[in-house]
Amino acid sequence: MRDFQLPGRSTVYATGGMAATSHPLATLAALEIMRRGGNAVDGAIAACAVQCVVEPQSTGIGGDCFALHAPPSGGVFALAGAGWAPAAADVERLRGLGLATIEATSPHAVTVPGAVAAWEALQRAHGRLDLGAVLEPAIRYARDGFPVHPRVAFDWRRAEGRLRASEAARSAYLPGDRAPEPGRVLRLPRLARTLEVLAREGAEAFYRGALAAAMVTSLRELGGLHEEADFAEYAPEWVEPIHTTYRDVRVYECPPPGQGITALLMLHILEGFDLAALDPHGADRFHLEAEATRLAFRDRDALLADPRRVPVPVEEMLSRAYAARLRRLVRPDRALADLPPPLLRGVGNTVYVSVVDGDLGACSFINSLYDSFGSGLLCPRTGVLFHCRGRSFRLDPDHPNAIGPRKRPMHTIIPGLAFRDGELWACFGVMGADYQPVGHVHLLTNLVDWGMDPQAALDSPRVMAWPRELSVERGVRPEVRAELARRGHRVVETEVPHGGGQCILVDRRRGVLVGGSDPRKDGLALGF
Repeated sequence: MRDFQLPGRSTVYATGGMAATSHPLATLAALEIMRRGGNAVDGAIAACAVQCVVEPQSTGIGGDCFALHAPPSGGVFALAGAGWAPAAADVERLRGLGLATIEATSPHAVTVPGAVAAWEALQRAHGRLDLGAVLEPAIRYARDGFPVHPRVAFDWRRAEGRLRASEAARSAYLPGDRAPEPGRVLRLPRLARTLEVLAREGAEAFYRGALAAAMVTSLRELGGLHEEADFAEYAPEWVEPIHTTYRDVRVYECPPPGQGITALLMLHILEGFDLAALDPHGADRFHLEAEATRLAFRDRDALLADPRRVPVPVEEMLSRAYAARLRRLVRPDRALADLPPPLLRGVGNTVYVSVVDGDLGACSFINSLYDSFGSGLLCPRTGVLFHCRGRSFRLDPDHPNAIGPRKRPMHTIIPGLAFRDGELWACFGVMGADYQPVGHVHLLTNLVDWGMDPQAALDSPRVMAWPRELSVERGVRPEVRAELARRGHRVVETEVPHGGGQCILVDRRRGVLVGGSDPRKDGLALGF
């Protein structure tokens, strides 16, 4: 495996508009759409649609999405494109089928995909172009072919076993019965045809009619409980974003069932420490970040669920008094012990898109299949690869995140925005399942406390203190690892890097946009 920790990007400056994504073809698509008159929303959807083709291990139209949009006129809008469980799904029914947990490759892990409906809702409300126009680049790559990039190929190889479990997925994504090597040109004709239908007919075609019927049929043949009504009656939700201040920055996240509140709670815990006085890559910084992670994730796993169905104590979790109580548990010389067992495991796969247009409108956009290639289950007639978001449900009827009819699971994907002096300052996100709130905090503290530019903040080595071990990247120095182990952390080196992120800062003093893209992925930031 190549060393993903070596900085591989340079800081990018632009004045006309900027996009930063985890894939270069997606970044180019966003710029293409903005040059054709689109705004940040149009560019973000176009980029994501391309990633659904060229990064199939990370995202797809069979997944979910969340977005934060800050229009030039002011305000912040949040859209939750989290799909729900079938109406027939509940704990008793699944336990009656002999299930103790919902495995990622089970049809019961497939909630109704929310992404396509969310794309259209976001664009109708805040875009300049129509859905057909912004889907053109994605259709072109799916129909005519795209070259497989190195990090995509690396992830693809790791997922061969999951793809072989489904004949339809194997046929589409393992040409010659193996993952494609870097540089191979691949075509996805069935997905291209489905995207062409969406371009002509809109999201309605995905949730009602022939496409929906085909997807429901394929899921039911695999043992799923889905009905066409589960698709037809689904709609994304405009929600009120949650926010807090960290130092002099106001940070916005999407509310539960997303885990953005976890990032805000971590920031509250860390604001009581003088991080700027510490080595940003030293043991003290990583120790404090790890302890904040463990405390906040303990609450995440116990409390986060669909607020339409169960009460989620958002105000209490965001209270400074509560964070102060948690902060008092942190010892500077010793790791905490006796935390509860985790809910979620594994490395998630997601794409994040950051776009700021020439009018300083911003779209922070994230779209996910959850695991690599999601459930690995593919609808043979539509080419839609289904996500596995429902695997985060619990089969404990007393838990807030227990599966239920038309209920949305606790969600890991979170976009972020930050403001200074009441004006847009940063459009950012860090993908990577459980790691995402930690990535938001790591990036923001790098920017705010240590004054790093976006690229340096993204290059910075990362650690993850959940579920049990302290998983460190190769860039963490040996003496730092040793000191963290001395303080009681179970230090292990991660096999793959922690997530990947993008960030665009608005530098109003100089009149430029400043962008960075994570070297852990294939992408880049570009502007004009």
